[in-house]
Amino acid sequence: MKILSIDSSAKTASVAVTQNRTLLSECFVNAGLTHSRTLMPMVDNALSQADLKIDDIDVFCVNSGPGSFTGIRIGVAAVKGLALSSGKPCAGVSTLEAIAYNFVDENAVVCAAMDARCNQVYAALFSVEDGVVTRLCDDYAVPIDELTQEIKKITDKAVIMAGDGAELCFKAMKDAVPNVRLSAEFRRYQRAYGAALAANERQDLFADSALLAPVYLRLPQAERELKLKKGE
Repeated sequence: MKILSIDSSAKTASVAVTQNRTLLSECFVNAGLTHSRTLMPMVDNALSQADLKIDDIDVFCVNSGPGSFTGIRIGVAAVKGLALSSGKPCAGVSTLEAIAYNFVDENAVVCAAMDARCNQVYAALFSVEDGVVTRLCDDYAVPIDELTQEIKKITDKAVIMAGDGAELCFKAMKDAVPNVRLSAEFRRYQRAYGAALAANERQDLFADSALLAPVYLRLPQAERELKLKKGE
């Protein structure tokens, strides 16, 4: 099964082409350019590097959130368009779950955390053992001190902090949680390849393009401020 996957859920952007679990090609950008400018050229480049065409792809996949509201919308729209035009299914993968798949060679608990501002993170915990990633909780937005209390309960395994909120969390909890460690930067962030690995294992995620939607976990800032003004 060939999967073309996209990630544009934060500052970085990436596109990967895989066959089953094998990475055929990958493009990654962390240059601060807008995703609307870089994403489709990266799709063309990744397909070219793999010597494939759109029609050769079986499933289109995207990190559908949480993350940057604008970035998620761009990635989801791109995958919906590719899937609709080709008549192929698509899959929306949790950005946090995609991060956990960076650590399939570890035997540990991975805490995937993305900075949600205001001393909060989007987070989820995953057990990784013998190449199998198992979700331990739903994705949620949580204050860092509350997340620290949850991680303190894990005493039988190392806990790896990953994601763009990992360093922030690690600094806050390292003295209170002796078994926590900060992941190496080169595999700390979400990648399209991680989304493809998750989709390859979770074929229950495959759906028609009309059903693919962003996952935000909380309202955009403008909506939160409007509700605050209304006293809601």
